[in-house]
Amino acid sequence: MTDFILQSTGTDTGFVAKFTDRIGRRPRPVSSSAWRWVDVVPDPALEALAFDFQTDAAFVPSKRSLTDYRLVVMDMDSTLITIECIDEIADQIGVKSQVASITEAAMRGELDFASALRRRVALLEGVPEESLQKVYDQRLQLSQGAESMLSSMRTAGLKTLLVSGGFTFFTDRLKARLNLDFTVANHLEVRGGRLTGQVLGAIIDAERKAVELRETCQRIGCDVRQSIAMGDGANDLRMLAAAGVGIAYHAKPIVRQQATHSIQFCGLDAVIPLFS
Repeated sequence: MTDFILQSTGTDTGFVAKFTDRIGRRPRPVSSSAWRWVDVVPDPALEALAFDFQTDAAFVPSKRSLTDYRLVVMDMDSTLITIECIDEIADQIGVKSQVASITEAAMRGELDFASALRRRVALLEGVPEESLQKVYDQRLQLSQGAESMLSSMRTAGLKTLLVSGGFTFFTDRLKARLNLDFTVANHLEVRGGRLTGQVLGAIIDAERKAVELRETCQRIGCDVRQSIAMGDGANDLRMLAAAGVGIAYHAKPIVRQQATHSIQFCGLDAVIPLFS
């Protein structure tokens, strides 16, 4: 059996009646902003209607529970947090527009991620290391609902993996701040207190993200089908495909098209009703 989940960011719930009329019966409220219709035949027209109302919709297995899963894997930039850290570092020396345009193209899947990252990092040569702390302190914000989502995941017994094409400077701090179990990211080279414009070691690209998911599943003793992954860009596609459930979060069209579910309007806490 398949259920239909509808979630909203607003206080006006009048649109729910439109879905009740279309489906032919009332939903079960999941929360003040989420509703569940039981045993609904998947219909793309319902998803299209939800998008028109700027609400998030998903068809989910009726008996699926969060406790069926063991690992949640998250991208960092524009997923767990609201910014692209590399763009904000670039802003410190006035090259944000140059770096951001490359970032956007890479996230749409138009550029090879590894070469695009090296091009962007090269533009950061000479940035003082303290500028990274400034970005963390002044610009980095968690995505709406992130802490609530993580709390529910931990309560259900899931381990957490943050795997990022960004940098260890930020993932290390988020690991301590949010009590994450595992983190993986790129290492920026620093000499004399300034960035050299180089990345140390292999780049965390799409394939490496998928590998980290599979290896972490092995480490904690679970099947990859017991993993949930979420991301927003083309660099996350292989990770989302490898997971038991892949969730596109405020994502590029190519990611929304290939993910199991898409959350485009609500916060990260909208992940939880998908497994209730």
